[in-house]
Amino acid sequence: MYDPLVISYRDLLEVFWNSHSATALPYSSQYKSIIFYHNDEQKALAEETRVNLQASLNRQVYTEIVPARMFYQAENYHQKYYLRQIPQLETEFLLKYPDIDDFVGSTAVARVNGYAAGFGTIENLDEELESFGLSEKGQEIIKSLAERGLTPACPVSTTP
Repeated sequence: MYDPLVISYRDLLEVFWNSHSATALPYSSQYKSIIFYHNDEQKALAEETRVNLQASLNRQVYTEIVPARMFYQAENYHQKYYLRQIPQLETEFLLKYPDIDDFVGSTAVARVNGYAAGFGTIENLDEELESFGLSEKGQEIIKSLAERGLTPACPVSTTP
């Protein structure tokens, strides 16, 4: 849940834009990229950062910006897709979080899923790797993947 005392909405948007491919057309409505806003200030910031990103990439950004409304979490089999493509890591986390709701809600699982998808930086991974509670083998697996796919710095900025 978003907490403005922890991160500003602008910084949250920066994380959002850096965490997915906003220029990819979704192949169905359930996979489209959407920003939900709760007030006019959030709407304006979302629109501003979308315009900045589109200008910096010189490509169409397909992310929709809509008012927040009832939200339904996807089915469990849709959760943590990239992590689930690495059976050893999935097994480690499922042993640690045998209840699927705990697995889906785990910050460590979410962070490793992001790294498995190629997002984040090597520096961030190095800083937080031990906090995920993975075995040495699990740490080696995610570090190996990261060394092949992560960049030394975040690739996208929405600020002018």
